[in-house]
Amino acid sequence: MEATRKEHDFLGELDIPNHLYYGIQTFRAVENFNITGIPISKEPLFIKALGYVKKAAALANKDCGALDSKIAEAICYGSDQVIAGKFDKEFVSDLIQGGAGTSVNMNANEVIANIGLEYLGHKKGEYNFLHPNNHVNCSQSTNDAYPSAFRIALYLKMETFIKTLAGLEVAFAKKGEEFKEVLKMGRTQLQDAVPMTLGQEFKAYATTIGEDIVRLKNAQELLLEINMGATAIGTKVNAPEGYPEICVKYLADEVGIPLTLSPDLIEATVDTGAYVQIMGTLKRSAVKISKICNDLRLLSSGPRTGFNEISLPARQPGSSIMPGKVNPVIPEVVNQTCFYVIGQDLTVTMAAEAGQLQLNVMEPVIAFAMFTSLDYLSNAIQTLIDKCINGITANIDHCYNLVMNSIGIVTQLNPILGYEESASIAGEALKTNKSVHEIVVIERKLITQAKWDEIYSLDNLINPKFITK
Repeated sequence: MEATRKEHDFLGELDIPNHLYYGIQTFRAVENFNITGIPISKEPLFIKALGYVKKAAALANKDCGALDSKIAEAICYGSDQVIAGKFDKEFVSDLIQGGAGTSVNMNANEVIANIGLEYLGHKKGEYNFLHPNNHVNCSQSTNDAYPSAFRIALYLKMETFIKTLAGLEVAFAKKGEEFKEVLKMGRTQLQDAVPMTLGQEFKAYATTIGEDIVRLKNAQELLLEINMGATAIGTKVNAPEGYPEICVKYLADEVGIPLTLSPDLIEATVDTGAYVQIMGTLKRSAVKISKICNDLRLLSSGPRTGFNEISLPARQPGSSIMPGKVNPVIPEVVNQTCFYVIGQDLTVTMAAEAGQLQLNVMEPVIAFAMFTSLDYLSNAIQTLIDKCINGITANIDHCYNLVMNSIGIVTQLNPILGYEESASIAGEALKTNKSVHEIVVIERKLITQAKWDEIYSLDNLINPKFITK
């Protein structure tokens, strides 16, 4: 039978298996919150951020005389082990939980306390020497420790996501260069418009992704202001004089990002506006990426009865009944991931709105929504790059024939023939199925073959010039 240790809180006592570094409050959290099945151990950046928070707090408390140097040293040792990822499996609290993140905070406090106890030569659970609340949580509340760690983790996670998004921008830009002389028909409202190149189309995708990278970086800056030192509601109750400023400085140095202390800790403890703005920006990216995937599915549709302007890499047989069918499965899965992210924007919005008075207790679901959105969309983007975009090929001759057989090319004749004459040509072409060339040059003799060749040269269709008679 496995050895246990007896731990207590004000609700009673529990026997905790001796090999575990977490304690009674984390044990209760596991029993209470079986919601997503996703423990915080799946978010190593969050665990690392909790370690940073606890270490900075210990150093600041030592400087302020609130902690004995030996105790602070043990907490710092335990925090460093957590930061190094050596105890990730001990972080078992579900990402969605009641209590505004208290279970996550106590999970960190208990693990670091027990690592510190062993460092000091004591046994796990001998909290009279190093206590999760009295020492590891000294001068803190869940209400400043949890959101500070969350903001740090989210900032670092966004760094990775932005790099992935930049890879998507590069992939589209490369295709834009590769397809820069591939003539195709532009379309508005799914109807023929005017000619363009496939390269211009893909370059525009790169540009729109680049714009979102700038917006995400701007939104990311909002995370640098934290409420560490606010304690329960922002009044700094139980924190020594000067502690918030010292703690945030230590934290910025440890993490290596320019964190600052909020000028109004009461406002900062309840406000979740930064998450709303960041998630809205992330939703914007998801909407754009999904729109691009819709385009890719349209442009590759057919192959015989659709647009068939591009071919996507074949990734799997597309049907259990229709032989030879290949589906655009990569854009499809990215679409679905984008839908998830778009939905999580509403989750964050509702959670931010639901905070009452001096605390928003819904922050755990905000963390879940934002962490999973960044993870899932990052995975989807990398899949899109590797398994789709890099392997796209252009059906050059088919694209060219679609242009030259289109009625839309009559638009280029407006400066010479005028709108009314051009509309008449378009109407006849539509009614008789004749080509624009046949009506304009051969039948009506409105322009010469030489002028036609000038207007409809590949160079002029790709880089149109204003041509008159």
